[in-house]
Amino acid sequence: MSQKKIQIVVVGGGAGGLELVRRLGARFGRAHHDIILVERSRTHVWKPLLHEVATGSLDANMDEVGYGGHGARWSYRFFLGAFEGLDRASRHIVTAPMVDDEGEEIIARHRIRYDYLVMAIGSVANDFGIPGVREHALFLEDREQADRFRMKLLHACLRASHRGEDKQDDGHVRITIVGGGATGVELAAELCNAAAALRNYGLEAFDERSMAITLIEAGPRILPALPEELSDAAREELETLGVEVLTGTQVSAFEKNLVRTGDGRSFPTDLGVWAAGVRAPDCLADLDGLESDRVGRLIVGPSLQTTRDERIFAIGDCCCFVPEGQERPVPPRAQAAHQMAGAVLTNLSALMAGKALKNFVYRDHGSLVSLSRFSTVGSLMGNLIGGRMAVEGRLARFAYMSLYRMHLIGIHGWIKGLALIVVGHVNRIVRPRLKLH
Repeated sequence: MSQKKIQIVVVGGGAGGLELVRRLGARFGRAHHDIILVERSRTHVWKPLLHEVATGSLDANMDEVGYGGHGARWSYRFFLGAFEGLDRASRHIVTAPMVDDEGEEIIARHRIRYDYLVMAIGSVANDFGIPGVREHALFLEDREQADRFRMKLLHACLRASHRGEDKQDDGHVRITIVGGGATGVELAAELCNAAAALRNYGLEAFDERSMAITLIEAGPRILPALPEELSDAAREELETLGVEVLTGTQVSAFEKNLVRTGDGRSFPTDLGVWAAGVRAPDCLADLDGLESDRVGRLIVGPSLQTTRDERIFAIGDCCCFVPEGQERPVPPRAQAAHQMAGAVLTNLSALMAGKALKNFVYRDHGSLVSLSRFSTVGSLMGNLIGGRMAVEGRLARFAYMSLYRMHLIGIHGWIKGLALIVVGHVNRIVRPRLKLH
């Protein structure tokens, strides 16, 4: 009689989840372990690059990873489905029914057994209960939303270009971005880059002066995770590009073509983007008794196990881990998900072998923000040197590009990862600057 396989289920194929299943598959194979990735999308695109997909600067078809083929290569199974619930007593997760565009059921509600479970489901935008955000704002949380933004942007630019040619109005596309963190700032700069290139793609009457971008931040400055001098440098660069930057300004309501602020102002907008914070997905609320924080993230202990179930781990944006001696949890960054994936690989191996688990130690390597081709700012090293080293220009750009290279190596291994890096350099030369379809 064959021995029952140990079943490890990872929910979420983002930066942390995808790296984890690859490394689990590489370590354990299929002989005695059944490693399953549950993910509602068929392909993976690195989330920090979605603003480039949204503006057409990056062709996601060239950079995305298909989970099915990746799983076949790295000895894990891919199950297409959206996580819906958890039954800890029987050790099962539940996935929601999947339907097509016409409402026809493709996959029924499903139960998947686990011996060990890792939640790596990521985060969603936090609208803070502000009226109209969910109904009227655009988000950049996944490939589908980024593609939708790109098409809306192209259509708005085409309309503005023809209106300008016919002298119907000033021919502007008005874009309002709410949130002055990395996503909002990088999107604003990338939009300026796209606007400058559109004239070479059939929109002769359109250039960077035709795009009116407003960036609204509720806090006292943009990029609060960076040192103040770098925040100021980024703001100066954006304003030089023509972006109107408003700080200390809270949004009070989102309407179809209008954004209202608490000080009584209103901003007409063709495209309104919400990038003002994250929270845990709704499916994690009251998850069969697991402990969560005020924004719904699963609270984990030093080993990254959930506080009320040692067989369940959580990593990345969906978990709340507060390092010893600190007050704030580890920030929701790709580098944190990468480090947590490695820690859970070690601890899962130890747990199955009956050995002692290791405490996770987060090493802050700094934060970098790309202002498209115009500039890059950030801080490097973090707690590795006992402080931060502010960087700008070429060094910062090189470090920023290195983050994606390390991600490629993390999910593909060294050989294929390095090959894809080389292919990426070639593609930058031979591919068009913008993807407009």
